[in-house]
Amino acid sequence: MAEYTSMLPTALTPIPVFKGDGYEYWSIRMKTILRSRDLWDLVVTGFDKTEQDLNKLKAAQKRDAYAMAVIQQAVHDQLFSRVAAASTAKETWEILKMEFEGDSQVKSVKLQGLRRDFENLAMKEGELIGEYFGRVMAIVSQKRAYGEVITHQSIVEKILRSLTTFY
Repeated sequence: MAEYTSMLPTALTPIPVFKGDGYEYWSIRMKTILRSRDLWDLVVTGFDKTEQDLNKLKAAQKRDAYAMAVIQQAVHDQLFSRVAAASTAKETWEILKMEFEGDSQVKSVKLQGLRRDFENLAMKEGELIGEYFGRVMAIVSQKRAYGEVITHQSIVEKILRSLTTFY
C-alpha cells in the first residue's frame, strides 16, 4: 500500500505575502506551509549551533536557511528591512511576531477590544443572516487567533440573541 505522503500533490503551496495587515491570518497560513515542508520545528525551537557532528550541523543550517528563505519570501519589500538582519528562521519569525502580534500585554489589549466588538455585534436592519454570520465569524476567528477559546454554543447563543425580528 502506498504511503499517505506519496499521495500528496508535489506542487508547492503559494506563499502569501505579508504587507503589514492581517498578521493573525498570515501567520496561521505560514505555520501550515512551514509544517507541510517539515520546517516549523526549526522556527519554533531553532537548531543546535553547538552540534559536534559537522554533517548534522550543516544539514540543520541548510534546513534553517530554507525556512528563513520561505519566511523572507512571505514578507513584502516594504517590511523586509525589519527582518533582513536576522540570522535564523526562529529569529526572523520572532521579529515579525513581536512587531505585529505583540507581547502578552498587547495581545491582552487586542483581545479585550475583540471581546467588546463581539458583545456589541448586532444584526443590522435589512442585513441577511449570512452576512451577519460572516461578521460574527470574522471576530470569532480573530479571537481564536489570539488564543481565546470560543465554543460553538456561545457563538450560536450570540447570533440568536442579536437577530432582528422578521414579520
